[in-house]
Amino acid sequence: MTAKPPERLILDRVPTPIGEGLIVTDERGVLRAFNWAEHEPGLRRGLRAHYGEVPVDEGASPANIRRAFEAYFAGDIRALEGLSWATGGTAFQRSVWQALCTIPAGETRTYGQIAAQIGKPRAVRAVGLANGKNPISIMAPCHRVIGADQSLTGYGGGLDRKRWLLRHEGAAFKSSTAA
Repeated sequence: MTAKPPERLILDRVPTPIGEGLIVTDERGVLRAFNWAEHEPGLRRGLRAHYGEVPVDEGASPANIRRAFEAYFAGDIRALEGLSWATGGTAFQRSVWQALCTIPAGETRTYGQIAAQIGKPRAVRAVGLANGKNPISIMAPCHRVIGADQSLTGYGGGLDRKRWLLRHEGAAFKSSTAA
């Protein structure tokens, strides 16, 4: 992660098997956000909350970032590993998002495990709230966090997407529907 705030943000659109994805990078080619097209208004509000009135222009993301997302959705579940990213947010939120990045593709963790990993074992609910504010979904894989009973819990992109992503990665979880 980098500390310098961006001067400009670039919004790119990428087709995926589960809907149009939005990739936001800064002028240095650092990933700043990923979300789904139907959540674009919330994405833009989040960008303003994190970075103020930084211009957001439509354009192409750096080729390596776009290729990594395309490869991930095409089946290379480790394609996003090693991409540079930076976020705003509180120190606590960033610690949760960093912890999410340590969950290997194909594995899951519970909110309690993430809380323990960041040294705040009683902050399970706060971890859940930070997880829900994650601006770089897929990259900081909040979809890999499931309930203590191994069931699917909330996901900003919707439980159907979470289910698809976990199946795509070969992760084990309890699913209450056959979707």
